[in-house]
Amino acid sequence: MIDGGTERELSATIAQLVQRLKGSHLHSQLERRAKDCLHQPEIKLESLKEDVRHFLRVSGWEKKLHNAVYREMHVQPPLSLLPTPPEHRKEPLLYMRSAQASWERRVLKSLSSMSSELGVPLARKRPAAEQKELANKWNEMSTDEPDLSQFRPVYAPKDFLEVLIGLRNPNHDHSEQVSTRSHWGLIQLPLSVRDCGSDVLGLNVRSYCGSDVLGLNVRSYYVFESQHVEVGKKVVLDQDSAAAQQYSRQGCPMGLRADLWALILNATNQAQDMMHYEQLKAGVIQHDMLVDNLIYKDVKLTASNDDYYFVFEDFLYQVLMCFSRDTAILEHFMYNSASPPRSFIQGGGRGVIPFHGFSMYVAPLCFLYNSPSELYSVFREMYVRYFFRLHSVSSSPSGIVSLCLQFERLLQAHLPQLFYHLRQIGAQPLRIAFRWMVRAFSGYLSTDQLLLLWDRLLAYDSLEILAVLAAAVFAFRSDNLMEVTSLASAEAVLADLSTLKVMPLIQIFLFASAA
Repeated sequence: MIDGGTERELSATIAQLVQRLKGSHLHSQLERRAKDCLHQPEIKLESLKEDVRHFLRVSGWEKKLHNAVYREMHVQPPLSLLPTPPEHRKEPLLYMRSAQASWERRVLKSLSSMSSELGVPLARKRPAAEQKELANKWNEMSTDEPDLSQFRPVYAPKDFLEVLIGLRNPNHDHSEQVSTRSHWGLIQLPLSVRDCGSDVLGLNVRSYCGSDVLGLNVRSYYVFESQHVEVGKKVVLDQDSAAAQQYSRQGCPMGLRADLWALILNATNQAQDMMHYEQLKAGVIQHDMLVDNLIYKDVKLTASNDDYYFVFEDFLYQVLMCFSRDTAILEHFMYNSASPPRSFIQGGGRGVIPFHGFSMYVAPLCFLYNSPSELYSVFREMYVRYFFRLHSVSSSPSGIVSLCLQFERLLQAHLPQLFYHLRQIGAQPLRIAFRWMVRAFSGYLSTDQLLLLWDRLLAYDSLEILAVLAAAVFAFRSDNLMEVTSLASAEAVLADLSTLKVMPLIQIFLFASAA
């Protein structure tokens, strides 16, 4: 039996989902298909509703609707039955909203100052000759060498970290008597974070990921692998987002990873998606924007110098420049603590100002998708579902503030001597780990290990594994770190993560912590 409160909540949730989907392209497609099927002989007037439903089910449209609903339930915040102001849906804590607004003003001021100092407008229409030139070299933009010497990243992760370090809840007692241990770390906020044990991250589930399978002999592993791949093919064929996410908790086979990720995210590459990408591409060709130079600069500073990603330079320019002009991403500001800066929007931008390292959110996806429109569709879904939380001030359990706090509490609880030692020599662990987490470890791990990490992120719909991995890295290098005497020497010990095996490292850390 469903009680009255639960029934009201369920009804309200359904009504909200219906409202969200009403204006979508899928809704118009469903209406069109339903009308078309009325002309078919098997549709009877006396059983019209049941016959139309049967048609939509057998033709695959019901599954597409299920996937769209599943996406909405994962992307949008839970519905409150009480009247909630829009700003509270974005972020319930006033001091967090104020801090985010202050940070946005600072970033926009930096962008505006750069525009004024360099005499470069936020946006301008390209002359016809320039449009033609860009259209001709669209797939060879990496050969272009614009003078970027005067351009600088609007901000770097370390600048954002200083903002998080300065956060304080005005209603909380910050005196030393409250809790000595809570003052060891840099994040001084009374937020509740989960104790991430192996059950929370599904690490007790046998997983197909090569070295991730512990306790299996070679023969058993290959039997498990073969069976797992066959099941995965059926999941992809069935095109069910929920089933794909559940299946991925046992690992994504390399040959199916691209399809599984797109299915989990409900990121499609149909005719309308390709058309949307072409429209964005046309926008890039027609208008030049200041952020285009920031994108060029960031790719040149990061991905172009990376042994894994330099070959994807053209893809990165294409995807990121299209992203900077996409009005569809404005929807995510409804549940993001951030707000799109008005002057930036008026200048042609869409509210996301790239920072140093932003292009590394896209780079790993280039290994999975060779179609620019599909690559774009998957990246946009990854961003509006996960990545935006890594550079916004919020109290969300998957937000960067909570991840920082979770990382510090894990280290304090399980490696207190190491934490205290690093703190005493001026090498606060978060100052090193923050750069890893804010980029979801992209550019730090080898690509195969990064994709395994992102498998878990998608399968469990949570960024918390980033904090756990960061703590596990410190645990793995703890003997060396206990010998260092400065922040520089601690950074040297942790400079190269490219040889680490992600899942065994996390499992060993969590099992040792639970012992």
